[in-house]
Amino acid sequence: MATTRQAHTVWDGNLIEGKGVVTLDSSGIGEFDVSWPSRAEKANGKTSPEELIAAAHSSCFSMALAHGLASAGTPSTQLTTTADVTLQPGTGITGIHLTVQGEVPGIDETDFVKAAEDAKANCPVSQALTGTTITLSASLV
Repeated sequence: MATTRQAHTVWDGNLIEGKGVVTLDSSGIGEFDVSWPSRAEKANGKTSPEELIAAAHSSCFSMALAHGLASAGTPSTQLTTTADVTLQPGTGITGIHLTVQGEVPGIDETDFVKAAEDAKANCPVSQALTGTTITLSASLV
């Protein structure tokens, strides 16, 4: 069964001096301030599209990797994934780097890296972001 999730943004003003509020409608868990300076300079307590992409990508990748590992008979105890999304103003998003550390009993580093590469290639968010370069570092704890 297909699912659809929704968020919306209300933006006031121009790009450079304006500001907005992103609301996560489907979950109802919050509203988050967003602005151009928080996107292109320091976050200063506000979010950005890139941070939201990083959150989506790190969580989707972790789910895909957990599923792959469990399906292979080596379920993880814990996976910690960071997604670094790089924005170059004037160019756009220039890359995403995933870093994952896993506690996975009964697996060696080579098989863990292979499972992580598979998750990177096949998680739905990775597939949606094929317009940018996605790299990966994976290691066991």
